[in-house]
Amino acid sequence: MFCALHIVHFWAPTFKWGISIANLADSSKPPEKVSYPQQIAVTATGVIWSRYSTVITPKNWNLFSVNVVMAGTGIYQLARKIRHDYFNEDEAVVAKE
Repeated sequence: MFCALHIVHFWAPTFKWGISIANLADSSKPPEKVSYPQQIAVTATGVIWSRYSTVITPKNWNLFSVNVVMAGTGIYQLARKIRHDYFNEDEAVVAKE
């Protein structure tokens, strides 16, 4: 039983690194292609599971680190999208004309 739990505790966070890496790769895409619901979900997942990984016994530092990175990349993508949608000066100039 312990071996099965250990494998699950190792592989789940390890596969989550793929989401974080994909989110980093998406930073080269134009901000208009960023999805609010997707990035809110990535950010929320990162924040919630980062907290959870510090209160369980034994502490799962792999889970903590991947979720800190997930939250960070989600916040970065949301900031890009918000900056593009609400603070883009090029579109404001076109709208005034």
